[in-house]
Amino acid sequence: MSGRCTCTSRVLFAFLSMAMLTHSVAEPLAFRIDEGRNINSFLRDGPVAAHLLLRSGTEPRILVAFPAGNSGVGLWFAVVDQPVTWSLVENPTPVLARDTKGRPLRGIVFEVAVEAGELRPRGAVLSSIRVLRDYELQKVAPPEVLVEPQARSGALTWSRDRADGAAGFQLSIEALGNTQISAQRFISASGAPLRFRIQALSGEQPLQPLAATLNARAGDDRRAREVLEFLSYREKFLAGSWRFDTYFGRDTLMSAMLLSPVLEPSAMESAISSVLERLAPNGEVAHEEDIGEFAVLRNAREGRGRRADPIYDYGMVDDDFMLAPLAARWLLDDERGRARARAFLAAKLVNGQKRGAALARNLEWLVGKTDAFSRDAVAANLVGIKAGRTTGNWRDSKAGLGRGRFAYDINAALVPAALEASARLAGSGLLDSYLDANQRSRLARARVAAKIWSSRAAPLFAVDIPAAEARAGIAAYAQETGVDGATALRALGDQPLRFHALSLDETGKPVPILNSDEGFRLLLTEPTADELQRCIVAIMRPFPAGLLTDAGLLVANPALAPAELRREFSRYAYHGTVVWSWQQALLAAGLQRQLERKDLPGALRAQIVQARSDLWRVIGESRELRNSELWSWTWTNGRFRAEPFGRPGTDVDESNAAQLWSTVYLGLTPPTRGTAPGN
Repeated sequence: MSGRCTCTSRVLFAFLSMAMLTHSVAEPLAFRIDEGRNINSFLRDGPVAAHLLLRSGTEPRILVAFPAGNSGVGLWFAVVDQPVTWSLVENPTPVLARDTKGRPLRGIVFEVAVEAGELRPRGAVLSSIRVLRDYELQKVAPPEVLVEPQARSGALTWSRDRADGAAGFQLSIEALGNTQISAQRFISASGAPLRFRIQALSGEQPLQPLAATLNARAGDDRRAREVLEFLSYREKFLAGSWRFDTYFGRDTLMSAMLLSPVLEPSAMESAISSVLERLAPNGEVAHEEDIGEFAVLRNAREGRGRRADPIYDYGMVDDDFMLAPLAARWLLDDERGRARARAFLAAKLVNGQKRGAALARNLEWLVGKTDAFSRDAVAANLVGIKAGRTTGNWRDSKAGLGRGRFAYDINAALVPAALEASARLAGSGLLDSYLDANQRSRLARARVAAKIWSSRAAPLFAVDIPAAEARAGIAAYAQETGVDGATALRALGDQPLRFHALSLDETGKPVPILNSDEGFRLLLTEPTADELQRCIVAIMRPFPAGLLTDAGLLVANPALAPAELRREFSRYAYHGTVVWSWQQALLAAGLQRQLERKDLPGALRAQIVQARSDLWRVIGESRELRNSELWSWTWTNGRFRAEPFGRPGTDVDESNAAQLWSTVYLGLTPPTRGTAPGN
C-alpha cells in the first residue's frame, strides 16, 4: 500500500465527501467499544461507514462490516495453542479508492498489532455480512465468493467484483516492521508482536446519515448516542453491528416506540417509512431484507438470474402487529407527529404508492388475521407462528419459544394493542382518503375486537403451580444450575407460583417458562389488577424463583419446565437464562406506563413502584453492558456477575457491540431517589 495510493485516496475522499454535503450535514463520528475478546472501532465520515472488529483469543480474526449493502470483509486465522491479543495501533480513517474499472470503493485504513510470533490465515471472505456471518458459524462460504490473495513485496490483497459484476470488495494487508507475510503464514522475524497496516473497502452504495437523530430531551449516555447515530440513516435504521447491519422490521418498530419522545421528527418518519416501503402486498411487515451480494446470490440460486433486487422475509409474526401502535403513537398522540401527519401519509414511497395507502393495507390485514379469535375465543384461533417454522417473534432461535406455537407477547399484548390502534387511526379521519366506507367500518369494529382479545387471550397462558411443587422445582433447579436458591425460596414463601406461560403448544397447553415478555403487555395494554399482579410479582422475584439477578433481568426461567427445555434455556443459549438489554428497557417503560393509570389500588401501585426501583437498580449495576445486545452471567462469591455473551466459548452465538434496540434507554427517565409510592 504505497504512500502515493494513500494520498490519492485521501484526495478522492475529500472530493466525494464535499459532493455529499448537498445531501447530508451529519458530523463525522468515531468511537470504540471493547467487550470480552472483541475490540470494536466504529467510523462514519462522509460516504464511509464501517465497523472494525478485532477478535482475540485462540481463534483470532479481523473483520470490517459496512452498512452500505450490508457488506463486509474478513480474515480468519487458524486456531492457536495460546490465546493472542490484538491491539489497535492506529484508529481507522476513511479512504476512497478505485477498482481496476475505475469504480469507487469506500472503506477504512488502520494499523494493528497482535502479540503472537506466528499466525496462519485460514480463510478470507469478501461479500455480504450474511455470508460472513455464516462463515463464522459454519466455516464454509459459497465457492463463488472465495478468492486467492495477490502477493507483492510484503503485502497481500484479496479483491473481487460482486457476483453480478458490480463494484465489489477489497482487503489489503501490508506487513510493518519485522513482520513477514505470505498466503500461508504471518511471522515475526524478531519475536516482536506482528504488525500490519490494513485497508478494507466495499463498492456498495453508501447510506445517507441522518443530520439529526435526537432532540434535547434524550438521555446523556454517550455510548448509546454514538451507537444510535451509527445505526441511523435516511433510508432505514440498522438493527445492529456487526452481524445485522441492515433493516429488521421488529427492531426498527420497537426501538422507535421506546425512543419516540426523544427522536427528531425526521428520524421517526424515517423509521416508519422504512417499514411501509417493505410491506408485503397483503400488508404484512417485512422482518428482514436480503440486499447487496446476498440478494444476488439468492436470486441466482432461485432461478431469477444474477440480479441485486432485494428479497424480503415475511416469516415473522410479531412485527406485523407493531406498526399500528407506533403509527398511532406518532400520528395521533404526539403533537409533533399530528402536525405533520397528513403530509407524511400523502408522501409517496419508492413504488409510487402513498404512505397512507400502505398503512391502511397493514391495518386491514391485521383485522382480518385476528377475526377468528374475535368470533370464537379459543386457543386454536390465536395467532400462531407460521406453519413449518419454529420461530415467529423476537425469540427467534430454534428453542426460543420452548417449541410452542402461540407466543404470549403476540397474543396477549401486540394483537390487542394493534386492534385498538387500528380503530383509533380509522376514527381519526387521517386515512379517509385511503379507505372506502366498508373498509372504514371494518376498522372501526376493531375496538370491539381489541376488548375481546384483551380479556380472553391472556388467561389462556395462565400457569398456577402449588407452593410445594414450585418450591421443590426451584430448589432442584438451583442445584442444577449451581446457584443459591435460598433467597428465591424465601421470596416465594408459601405462595403458589402464578405467571403467564412463554407460549402455548399446538394443543393449547402452556409451556411453563417464566419470561420477560410481560413488558409488552405493560407498555401497550391496561391489564386488570389481578392480571397486573400475575404480570409483575412472579418475574420480579429473585432467580431462580423469578427473573431478577444482580446481572440484570433474565428473559427466561425454565425452573418448572421439563428437563429438555431446562437444558435448552441455559445461560449459554441466545434466548435462555440471559439478559437482553432492550427487554429491561421495555419493562421499565411498561412499569412507568402502568403508574400513569388512575384506576389501580394503592397497594398494587406500591408494588409497581417497588418493581420499578428493583429493575432500575439492576439496570444500573450492568450499565457498562447496557448498549450491548445481550449478556450472560456467572455465579461468583454468592452473587450473579454479568459476563459478555460469547466469552466462555460455549455460547451458541456472538452478540452485537452496537445494537439498535439497546439504545432505547435514551428515551427513558430513571426514577429519582426518594420517589414516593404511587409516583
